[in-house]
Amino acid sequence: MAGMSSPAARPAPPAIDVVIPVYNEEHDLEPSVRRLHAFLDDGFPFPAVITIADNASTDGTPVIAARLAAELPAVRCLRLDRKGRGLALASAWLRSEAGVVAYMDVDLSTDLDALLPLVAPLISGHSDLAIGSRLAAGAHVHRGVKRELISRAYNLLLRVTLGVRFRDAQCGFKAVRADVARRLLPRVVNRAWFFDTELLVLAERAGLRIHEVPVDWTDDPDSRVDVAATVAEDLRGVGRLLVARILRRTPLPPERAGMIEAGPPASVARRSGGSALAAAPPVREPVSARGRS
Repeated sequence: MAGMSSPAARPAPPAIDVVIPVYNEEHDLEPSVRRLHAFLDDGFPFPAVITIADNASTDGTPVIAARLAAELPAVRCLRLDRKGRGLALASAWLRSEAGVVAYMDVDLSTDLDALLPLVAPLISGHSDLAIGSRLAAGAHVHRGVKRELISRAYNLLLRVTLGVRFRDAQCGFKAVRADVARRLLPRVVNRAWFFDTELLVLAERAGLRIHEVPVDWTDDPDSRVDVAATVAEDLRGVGRLLVARILRRTPLPPERAGMIEAGPPASVARRSGGSALAAAPPVREPVSARGRS
């Protein structure tokens, strides 16, 4: 009709959403986000956004995250009131409208040049998940002997007890097709550090395709990870999945695991593809989740 302007077209959703989970990272957050933003803005071939997922920081992290989101295009922040890296990732991934959701640690230990090889197989449809691997041929890793031994021992334990084929469960550099994430995440019970391992184990059991990318990785000497507590949590998680494997059963569905609704907005829901993983109910978060970041 004359005199009426047509409604503005809705911007196309990004191809990739790179989530950075943080807890009390006021010193590293800004330089890392600016470095990643510049990398994505300088010829990266797919449209991407950065989501800062702050899980209950008590320092200046929320203020810095909000300022970066206001200042930098394609940067946004998500504030959670509970701790847990897995909780931060699941919450951000399920709210994303991108076709591929990814994450990397705030210290950017993994060389950013590995990001394109990580996401390209997912965008092309070749794979369902992609993980950075510090133990694959071609990887270059700089870290202390203690952490190297713990990492190798843990991944050997996974292969022996759970029969997994992937080589590095804990590298903080992963990506998954968003439709796959929405069907897989309801079955992941852990919302802390074991989240990565459980996600991969369930994906492999479901017959999903996991692509491994050898990475250049440099250890962060200022890491906030409590190694002893993380090892204990991982061993409990391995035991739980081992029992499930022996009994040949999958983890309890969300409605039987004492969880509350926290699913994605309706606008994000999409049809699932022909994966071996059946469609799942809306994702829920554990009532008692008190994971560490």
